[in-house]
Amino acid sequence: PLDHPEWLNPRFAAWYRFLTPRLVRTCARVIAVSDFTRDRILEHTGIPPEKITVVHNGVHERFSPRPAEEITAARKALGIECGSYVLSLSSLEPRKNLPRLLEAWRALSSELPSDLCLVVAGGRGIARVFREVEIGKLPPGVTLTDRVPEEHLPGLYSGALCFVYPSVYEGFGLPPLEAMASGTPSVVGNRTALPEVVGDAAVQVDPESTDEVADGIRRIVEDAELRERLLELGLRRAKRFTWTESCEKSWGVLEETAARLRT
Repeated sequence: PLDHPEWLNPRFAAWYRFLTPRLVRTCARVIAVSDFTRDRILEHTGIPPEKITVVHNGVHERFSPRPAEEITAARKALGIECGSYVLSLSSLEPRKNLPRLLEAWRALSSELPSDLCLVVAGGRGIARVFREVEIGKLPPGVTLTDRVPEEHLPGLYSGALCFVYPSVYEGFGLPPLEAMASGTPSVVGNRTALPEVVGDAAVQVDPESTDEVADGIRRIVEDAELRERLLELGLRRAKRFTWTESCEKSWGVLEETAARLRT
């Protein structure tokens, strides 16, 4: 709402542009989920930096390389019939950059194996929050699912040859972290909080360049050694983000703040 109100329902954006700075200035402490988010809060509110603590999100332990039968069950439930697939998982809202991903796929698909498809999983953004995004006619080889039931998400990630997430704005970015924890090589946008999450464990591309998005996908699809390297790096990287650590750090902030307020 503060950086890009044009992506949101005007009423939602106006309310949060009014509310957020006032809340941040009057509360005792702020927890931000990334350094990027922290910096944007400081930029918009001018509060003292020491008032904000960064506590990264974690990844649930169910996201790990899954057995073949679980992958098969997910594919069957979601109607994925192609031999192998590139996965993109996100709600259909402007910042997720889906039209540009589809444009990249349209330009690239003729160079890829004929049995490889693009699976775009996710429902539309909530109308009272997000503006609509028009995706037009789908290119050949694209399967568009609705929201994925939680029980099929781990298998869906694990079964993908590649995960692609060309978002232009993320406060954190859970899907790439879940993909890495699932052992799936990833292509992500090089903007906002995503580099902070993936580090060197994913291919980073300019999300506003269809050529770079297409080239990132091509590199992973065609290079088995790169896939294996990113798989190993991603698994190691994901282990750094646990909900146990997130809870402990958050609890520490609460205890410290409560003690200060009691004095």
